[in-house]
Amino acid sequence: MSSPPRSTNAAEVNFDGLVGPTHNYAGLSLGNRASMGNAGATSSPRRAALQGLAKMRSLIDLGVPQGILPPQIRPDPEILASLGFSGTVSLSEVADTQPALVPFLMSASPMWAANAATVSPSADTADGRVHFTPANLSSTTHRSFESRQTFHILRTIFASEERFCVHRPLPGAAAFADEGAANHGRFSAAHHKQGTHLFVYGRDAEDPVISTGFPRRQSRLAGELISTSHGLDPDRVIFARQSARAIDAGAFHNDVVSVVNQHVLFTHEHAFDQPEELYGQLGDALVVEVSESAVPLHDAISSYLFNSQLVTLANGTMMLIAPSNVLATESTAAYLDRAVTDPANPIAGVQTFDLQESMQNGGGPACLRLRVVLTDAEQEALSGKVLADDALLAQLEQWVREHYRDELSPADLTDPALARESSAALHELAAILELPRLYSL
Repeated sequence: MSSPPRSTNAAEVNFDGLVGPTHNYAGLSLGNRASMGNAGATSSPRRAALQGLAKMRSLIDLGVPQGILPPQIRPDPEILASLGFSGTVSLSEVADTQPALVPFLMSASPMWAANAATVSPSADTADGRVHFTPANLSSTTHRSFESRQTFHILRTIFASEERFCVHRPLPGAAAFADEGAANHGRFSAAHHKQGTHLFVYGRDAEDPVISTGFPRRQSRLAGELISTSHGLDPDRVIFARQSARAIDAGAFHNDVVSVVNQHVLFTHEHAFDQPEELYGQLGDALVVEVSESAVPLHDAISSYLFNSQLVTLANGTMMLIAPSNVLATESTAAYLDRAVTDPANPIAGVQTFDLQESMQNGGGPACLRLRVVLTDAEQEALSGKVLADDALLAQLEQWVREHYRDELSPADLTDPALARESSAALHELAAILELPRLYSL
């Protein structure tokens, strides 16, 4: 297969995870303090989905392209079968014999699209295609169920083999533990230019660190294998260990304590194990390091200051798309007030969003999106109607209001009607997105 011609024009499309109908608070994510702290609370799938769609609409208004990553089927019939259960929409057998499995089977965690995959733009790959590796998410039980459907969804949307290459997930063993783009960043002077990739990990088999704290979810080996399979230039790949201090404080992914946009690394002082060594490898990149004295690590994690989207607007300035929690935390609010008036700080503006439904499960703006740099030709090659505009968002908002429950308690997860409602809603969604094979697994 010949390589497609390289483009001098590309845009970063934020593919946001559309919140699924079974969004709930089961507290399944060890190391995620928000998830653990809100276990057992009553959620609102309808409100969660509408909050996510509102963020998408606002980013479109800012000129930031948005795409849709659809929810996954819950429960997954193949996962049920692999666990020895039958039936496609009823959890009654599971609830009767293994009730503890129900929250794992009904999790709506695919909404956090930053964990869907690692993505390499065509400007960076040896064959000139966009490469995707779905994350195996093997470090947590409920998320390990996602990779099969993630692979299928990505293959459905990015179906053109001339333009895209969707790899199989890495094997689900501890040595290959992969959490996707939440532990990956790309530096570039402009989106269409060749970039440098930063792979962040928590554990390294060749340099083990004994830990008694929260799990180190990402392995270095996973990043090494992905960078090779994507055909990245080894001279443009950097590996850095996330600090144990950050992980044990609740930064279960690196995007809780740092974010990359083009030439900028916005990060907390305690995000990385050896920050000065990392900064020295970044060349001309601009490092904006927030000190512990300015924003304590606890505040950074609880407010999700760094789990924001740092985006470049049409006029070349950068804006931070942040959760409203940053304004309710004294240290982060004060820092951002100073940042937007500091000519040396690239953050020229801040826009906040109420994402409380996602935040209570440990997912801020950055968790909800998968960044995919696409040329005009690659956007044209997408299947279905997945690039969002006002008309599509209005259609999706109406679909959510018609199909999503306003309240969902943990006890409701065993309601057979919930799985039937969800299945019907998702098959209607496939029609809206013009992807008839979306849920043909």
